Amino acid sequence: MKSKKSNIPSYDDKSCRHILSLSGGKDSTALALYMRDRVPQMEYVFCDTGEELAETYDYLLKIEAQLGVKITKLNPVRRFRHYLDLYRGVLPDPRTRWCTRMLKLRPFEEYIGDDPVYLYVGIRADEPSRTGYISTKPNIKPRFPFVEDGVTHRDVLRLLNNSGLGLPEYYTWRSRSGCYFCFFQQRREWIGLLEKHPNLYWKAADFEKHDQTTGNIFTWIENESLHDLAKPERVEQIKADYDRRMRRSKASREDITLRDIFSPENTDREGCLVCHL
Repeated sequence: MKSKKSNIPSYDDKSCRHILSLSGGKDSTALALYMRDRVPQMEYVFCDTGEELAETYDYLLKIEAQLGVKITKLNPVRRFRHYLDLYRGVLPDPRTRWCTRMLKLRPFEEYIGDDPVYLYVGIRADEPSRTGYISTKPNIKPRFPFVEDGVTHRDVLRLLNNSGLGLPEYYTWRSRSGCYFCFFQQRREWIGLLEKHPNLYWKAADFEKHDQTTGNIFTWIENESLHDLAKPERVEQIKADYDRRMRRSKASREDITLRDIFSPENTDREGCLVCHL
């Protein structure tokens, strides 16, 4: 990793709170490790929607043990079902992202109030075009230490491995952290959920809706329901497509990530940073 010289504020600025929002993913976890000794007064938070994978909660416990800190869990006043009813069964999607607003950003913004805050974000130096979706409150000043110091994907993996934490278990079948029903999942990841957590898969399927009055169909995946996706012949087709992409990707480069393999299915959607780092 190569440090970049710039006129960035120091980490010991006591006029602001210093907060790192963990998602349960590799980048925010690596950032917590990276900043542990640089910002002793750091506050660690996790916006808990109540719709997370068990592996995420297990990983958060490991992070607490490794850092020797307590992660503050921010719970929304209302859970997902409440807002789904409020939005009349319209599922969140990459355009509306109401789940992020209501279940992640709102609890976080209520937690910090009007205090001046440095929010530490785990965007890496090798993904400079990533913008994502974070709070725009004027009292929140984002900090990007990995970008400032030239930290890349390989550096993140090294930090996690050297700490003994390693990657969260779900990275064997999923490219991102976040709710089990996240609409940013690719079809192969939905199949992973079906195989690893069938109860959660069918719970997500129950959220889908066909409005008999308006004729509107609300599904997590555009133009395909989870019931159709789970049909054996469709499962085999998705797995075959995934295997072809994986072979093609590995043939073209060695430093391949799970996200790289999944991304060709839909490359125009940027994940929410508060959920997916």
